[in-house]
Amino acid sequence: MLYQQIDMELAEREAWAWRRQKGICCNRRLFVLACMDERLPVEQALGIRLGDAHIFRNAGGLVTDDVIRSAMLTTQFFGTREIIVLNHTECGMMTTTGEYLANALKEKGLDPANVPIDPDLPELKLEKEAFGKWIKMFTDVDETCEKQVELLRNSPWIPNDVAIHGYVWEVENMRLRRPHIRLSDRVNTAKSMGAMG
Repeated sequence: MLYQQIDMELAEREAWAWRRQKGICCNRRLFVLACMDERLPVEQALGIRLGDAHIFRNAGGLVTDDVIRSAMLTTQFFGTREIIVLNHTECGMMTTTGEYLANALKEKGLDPANVPIDPDLPELKLEKEAFGKWIKMFTDVDETCEKQVELLRNSPWIPNDVAIHGYVWEVENMRLRRPHIRLSDRVNTAKSMGAMG
């Protein structure tokens, strides 16, 4: 009967809306830290769907204080048992240096040492030369991915039994891989065979 179908749909919507009130975690008990780049399709890359994960995106997919705050909440209070760091090739965070960006901002009238980094906490400002560290530009996506995993593993805010792994999305071929492991380097070629023998 139609009313039963409507009641079932309403019940499903209510359950979705009240997940936190009912203490229901995301479907896969998963927290994903990923870059904000539009070329990184998080759900496609990991084979997940809406409701499967808490997804945190920022420039570079880098561990920041807000990532730690969010990861702490989801692992300590929302039942999350796994964290995945998802970085990608051709990242915009690899295109320049923090020093260059600081100088560019000064030319625009913004001195990084005099601007609060949190609008709700104006007392939080960067020391004179700290902008380059705070912005976190990098040159090697594989090393960066591994470093983010270690930063999360070593954080006292994240329980020790939470599984933490990192992957690199190759935007040039739309494929996922582990850091420092490029399958194309290991296929049956004279070069790879010589390295193995």
